[in-house]
Amino acid sequence: MEARTPPKQAAKQLDELTILYQFSNTMLSTIRLNKLTHLILTALTSGRTMLFEQAMLFLRNEKTGMLLGMFGVTQDTAEGLKVVGGETALSSRWDIDDDVIANQRASDFSKHVRATRIEASMDCAIIRRVIHELRLYAPGEEGCQVCEACDFTHRLGVTAFAVAPLVARDRALGIIVVDNPVSNKAIDHDDLNFLQLIANQAGMAVENSMLYNRVEEAHTSLREARERLVHGERLAAIGAMAANLAHELKNPIVTIGGFAGRLVKGLPRDSREHQYADTIVKEIGRLERMLADILAFSRKPTICYNICDVGEILVDCFASCATTLEDHGIMLAKTFEGGPWMTLGDAHQLKQVFLNLVLNACEAMPDGGALSVSLEKVSLDKKCILVSIQDSGGGIPADMLPKIFNPFFTTKPQGTGLGLAIVNRILQNHGGSIEARSEGNGAMFTVTLQQAEHTRIT
Repeated sequence: MEARTPPKQAAKQLDELTILYQFSNTMLSTIRLNKLTHLILTALTSGRTMLFEQAMLFLRNEKTGMLLGMFGVTQDTAEGLKVVGGETALSSRWDIDDDVIANQRASDFSKHVRATRIEASMDCAIIRRVIHELRLYAPGEEGCQVCEACDFTHRLGVTAFAVAPLVARDRALGIIVVDNPVSNKAIDHDDLNFLQLIANQAGMAVENSMLYNRVEEAHTSLREARERLVHGERLAAIGAMAANLAHELKNPIVTIGGFAGRLVKGLPRDSREHQYADTIVKEIGRLERMLADILAFSRKPTICYNICDVGEILVDCFASCATTLEDHGIMLAKTFEGGPWMTLGDAHQLKQVFLNLVLNACEAMPDGGALSVSLEKVSLDKKCILVSIQDSGGGIPADMLPKIFNPFFTTKPQGTGLGLAIVNRILQNHGGSIEARSEGNGAMFTVTLQQAEHTRIT
């Protein structure tokens, strides 16, 4: 006769089989890495399974090799595990709510785990066995002398513990550390077998979740790149059409402006006809400026790089704006420190940048004000030159600051919205940048350019 399994042992085996089936079903229930890892540790520590009293998860950073503490769960924070789905125990699974996950991460124990880093060193017997040999570490195994790598166990108050690797494709994704700090119950052979089985399934589930997230990120990046490409093609088509249209309109507009100018000169100044012709001349001038901006923005610029002095460019710019500054009653204050300020670029285009910024400042101060321009050398990621242009013209509303460098965005009644867009593009072509912010009673524009050697290019 065959020996029968004792009822208690049979009931235990059934319970273990049920737990394994429920755990397997749980691993297939979600691809959210965050929820998946919380389910794993909660299943190991929940009162429903009665396996361990405490569990910690560390994932391996592929670049540094360090084991990074993700979070930890105790029996106190594992109470939210619930059984869902299935008409029988073998077809059911576990689940937890998002608020349970949040509470687990907010616990003091979990915070201590997240602050822990483990060096994956071959010198540590535990790390060598679990990470490099992909084998379970059991409590009390010989050869373990507490070292710097596994000193985290003392810092987290862990004594008799077991460590299981999360393995996928013959490499360790991380480790799970379990222990029983409250009851000091020994981790026996059955517990270790159970931990090994669960860790094997958990490793494959975590790997699948990571792969899925990478595919999702790649898909998102591809979709965004495709949208940018389509948007760029549309903008290119619009730009080409605008350039052609501007070119075709320029000749007749110049002709109209010329004849209107002759009418202005030949008509009595106090006549209605003179006023009409003068209005035509002014509007034609505005259209010519607009067409010039559109053509300048749509053309691919030709940059003649040379070593030039930003200080000299600014001085030349101030000379060109002297009449405008005087007419607007604007006081100019210059602070140039640590010259010369050499950069590699096109002096003509850089002058266009500063002319645009200074003239914009003048328009912001029609009744007079103060304009401060400072020039200095700084060390950021590289050695750079900073040009700060600050006015007292009332500043820029916070909701408009992110938009002012966008093409065709303007707050001026007769503006084209291309001036600052052209400035931004010129600086990008020079490897520089521009930032704007409200400062005091006005606005400040800060231009950053890279420093260059003094040697001139011929």
